[in-house]
Amino acid sequence: MRTDRKITGKRGSFHPVAWGIIVGTFLSRTGFFMTIPFLGIYLGKVKGIDPATIGAILAVSLLAGTISSFFGGALSDRFGRYPVMIVSMGVWSLVFAGFAIADATWMFFVLSACNGLCRSVFEPTSCALLADVTPAERRSDAFNARYFAINIGGAIGPLVGLKLGVGGSSSFLPFMVSASIFVLYTVLLIIFMLIFTHGIPEKTTNVPMKQMVQIVFTDKVFLYFLLGNVFVAGAYSHLDTTLSQYIGHDRVEAYSFLFVVNTLSVLVFQYPLGKLMKRFSALTSLKAGCLLFGIGLFGFGIFESLYLLALSMVLFTIGEILCFVIGDVLIGEIAPDHLRGAYYGAGGFAFIGQSLCAWLGGILLGTLGFGQGPLIFGILMLLTFIAFPFFHQGQRMWEKRQQAEQAKHDSLPSAIAGQ
Repeated sequence: MRTDRKITGKRGSFHPVAWGIIVGTFLSRTGFFMTIPFLGIYLGKVKGIDPATIGAILAVSLLAGTISSFFGGALSDRFGRYPVMIVSMGVWSLVFAGFAIADATWMFFVLSACNGLCRSVFEPTSCALLADVTPAERRSDAFNARYFAINIGGAIGPLVGLKLGVGGSSSFLPFMVSASIFVLYTVLLIIFMLIFTHGIPEKTTNVPMKQMVQIVFTDKVFLYFLLGNVFVAGAYSHLDTTLSQYIGHDRVEAYSFLFVVNTLSVLVFQYPLGKLMKRFSALTSLKAGCLLFGIGLFGFGIFESLYLLALSMVLFTIGEILCFVIGDVLIGEIAPDHLRGAYYGAGGFAFIGQSLCAWLGGILLGTLGFGQGPLIFGILMLLTFIAFPFFHQGQRMWEKRQQAEQAKHDSLPSAIAGQ
């Protein structure tokens, strides 16, 4: 029996599960942005940890995410989206509570690793579920709505965090509030699992894990996209790591302002850019995005004026929109339906770029000093530009694949008529 109506919802509307993911994304990102963007400042100013060690602590989160992401998405293909999401979100709430009470440096390494683990397991699984319950023609709208929710949370979270005293002498309350929000999302997921399980397959494939790895990592179009995304993901990591230390070490309010500019720029430009980029291929959008990412980064290093820093953030944010919203939609287009979780999970290997760049940013600040902004961010800009040739080659191969599929489709009527 067909279950399309149950899965996709009414025409012109999202499925209730899709709305649950979007609203839950707003809740979780509000809690996340209340504390994590200020973690580097908190570790340096309050805990007295040196910049290189802070960079390593933040990098561990991203490295753990890189290792675990594929397996989280793949397990959701095997055992269902909800169990993986509920367990990872529940553990994530404990991680934030741990940040509130931790004191020793090694504890922050462990908690940071668990933070990356939970995020990289939960995110691809929630993206796969969103794609599962949304028709192909509406996925761009659904992922735009999800990204909108992320950035509404990003606008509110830092302001609430500052109000609660994050980065000050005691950050116990902000981290505990974040933990409570994640507990609330866990409860909502359990409720949605009980109400909306019917029509959403709990086990979508029996493909062995080894075969999943072979299928995903022999898809050349996906591999070029993934390699390019390593460098743009690394560029984005500097927002929470290198930039937070570079500006936040003596101008916390300026960093908070830029973070809000980032969020508001997403809200202003997201939908106009989405309409504009429908005229171009997804990988063309990614190429433009990586260039703007790099230019924005360089601006952070050469400008002192808050207005020019804000302009740099706007360019940086446009690059972010083009790379991440379009990237999520592109994975849904490339991936076979029965391996969607594995593909979204494999996309998490781009976190290796975040891990390495977060560490590199800390090393550059510790070695060259905070007075060498143009040199430090110039190096980071050039690293970002490396993504361009990977996206370009991926675009060429993707266009050839689509042409071959179209030619095969066009030949079917002729073959049938000749029989």
